[in-house]
Amino acid sequence: MSRRDFPAQRRVRDEELDELVTALLTASRVLVGVSANSLAGLDEDVTIPQFRTLVVLSAHGPTRLNRLAERLGVNASTALRTVDQIVAGGFAGRRENEQDRREVVIEPTDRGKRLVDQVTARRRSAIEDIVVAMPGEHRRHLVDALLSFAAAADEPAAIADSATALGW
Repeated sequence: MSRRDFPAQRRVRDEELDELVTALLTASRVLVGVSANSLAGLDEDVTIPQFRTLVVLSAHGPTRLNRLAERLGVNASTALRTVDQIVAGGFAGRRENEQDRREVVIEPTDRGKRLVDQVTARRRSAIEDIVVAMPGEHRRHLVDALLSFAAAADEPAAIADSATALGW
């Protein structure tokens, strides 16, 4: 291969990358819409960040604030504000850590767990409707591509039969 060929190949790769990123951005709009719609019309008034916090708490169990902030990818003060809101709404509670009484852990209440299960079921149903509308031959490729995408982002795999492990 000569050096003259490299810029053309680079341009093709850049065009392919741009096409892929654009497709993922479009798909992300769909998924954000599904996420927002799954919270709409609930009796509870919960924001997407609050719901994401409840999902993380439901998936991981009692969690210290700093660890929760790490898992959410936010700073501790942002996590604290969100925790204050979901505690005030009765979706989570705080208690002493049994191993170290100086620490406080946060965990979802039964109400918070029910909300996670209900919203996740609504999202799963909406996503299923979209997937069923896709051509069958594209579904397997989509699974492989999305698993690879999630792995590249270091996102743990969701467990299909566990609502709390499906993410926010």
